[in-house]
Amino acid sequence: MTGEPDPRPLNSAVPLNTLRAGESGTIAEIYGGHHLRSRMLTLGLTPGAGVTVLQNYGHGPLIVRVRDTRVALGRGEAEKVFVRREA
Repeated sequence: MTGEPDPRPLNSAVPLNTLRAGESGTIAEIYGGHHLRSRMLTLGLTPGAGVTVLQNYGHGPLIVRVRDTRVALGRGEAEKVFVRREA
């Protein structure tokens, strides 16, 4: 990561794994098969839910806070959850 601002607009949906630690967003869409979508919904990652990235080292799992719960997601899972960044 270069430390430069992200050129993408705040309202465009980006994969969850692109957010840095401390960044927040609102879940816009979950792309994937039935099993992945079911797992995300069970964990509380539903469209419209707010999510904050607590840990993202750029490799390995991400830790996010959603609905006052800490959730660990694999990188492959996180890249299929699209969020709209919050300012």
